[in-house]
Amino acid sequence: MIGYLRRVRFMIIAASMFLGCVPAVANEPEFDAVSGYRISRYRSPVPATVAGGTLIHAADVEGLVKSRNALLIDVMASDGAGGDLAGGRWHIATARQNIPGSTWLPDVGRGVLTVQMDHYFRDNLERLTGGDKARAIIVYCQADCWMSWNAVRRAAGYGYTSLFWFSEGSDGWRDWDGTFAVSEPVPLESSTAPR
Repeated sequence: MIGYLRRVRFMIIAASMFLGCVPAVANEPEFDAVSGYRISRYRSPVPATVAGGTLIHAADVEGLVKSRNALLIDVMASDGAGGDLAGGRWHIATARQNIPGSTWLPDVGRGVLTVQMDHYFRDNLERLTGGDKARAIIVYCQADCWMSWNAVRRAAGYGYTSLFWFSEGSDGWRDWDGTFAVSEPVPLESSTAPR
């Protein structure tokens, strides 16, 4: 009986491949048609450019932090239960190790943000830069992560003019033998009130 079920399963898979059937997820759009943000398959190869930002590499990070007083913004997605908008806490399953001196703003690189998460990103950028939209900002997450690409474009849309995209992210930092620090995400509570 088990052998029969395996043969039937194999024939269904083979017939699907032959007929050109593809899983529904393959038809899922990768980009939002209106905004241009990446909305699915965030962990996949990224382009070499991003509108509103300058691509940098691991060797450039320390120099920008020293010479331009650049802020390091980690936009790595949260894992676990995510953010609790009512209580302001993030429920993270695994501790995040990022570049020392970074501010972790989880989930702000998603293709579609709630009003609260948009305020969270916008308000924290304003707080961290002291309202200086020309302040140098380095945005990253991991290698092949579209969230940092989205976050750079979004910050440019907010009017920030000195954005650097470290597309290699924490993976590139590790490969470059950079040091890491355990990071906690910035709480949601102070930045989620509607305007």
